Amino acid sequence: MDLPVNTPPVDTQDEHEDERVRSGPLWRHALWATLVTAAGVTLGWLGALFRIGPEEYGLPPAAPGALWPYLLAWAVIGLGLGAILRFVAAKVPVYSPSEVLLGTVMIGTRLSLGWRPEPLEVAGLAAAALLLVAFWCAVALRGAAVVRRSQDASGDA
Repeated sequence: MDLPVNTPPVDTQDEHEDERVRSGPLWRHALWATLVTAAGVTLGWLGALFRIGPEEYGLPPAAPGALWPYLLAWAVIGLGLGAILRFVAAKVPVYSPSEVLLGTVMIGTRLSLGWRPEPLEVAGLAAAALLLVAFWCAVALRGAAVVRRSQDASGDA
């Protein structure tokens, strides 16, 4: 089996296009956090309109009761998580901050609407989401520190 002699160069720009520093004015960061949070809450609410899986063990549809406190709670939680993600993304490259925020808010909203947990349980879900976002940001900060150190080492040589 012969390998081709001339291989085309691999374009890595497209692979990491989402991983970049997101600088800009404060209104742009606030708009991003608001839009992604609203999309997450909306998708979580739409997902709660039907049952996921068999009735014996599936995720139930939205439980009866007040809907707005849970939607408002996850909107506030999402804005807080978005602020953290965007703050870090303005300093170092963070991989897919929109997907992380959208996923955590959507899952939290969907779980809250399916079982209507007590406020302490919603706080636990919010803490789990915060832990995920903090871990995601810590990985980005660590990666940026490693890159910075390797650039400093190559610059000294």
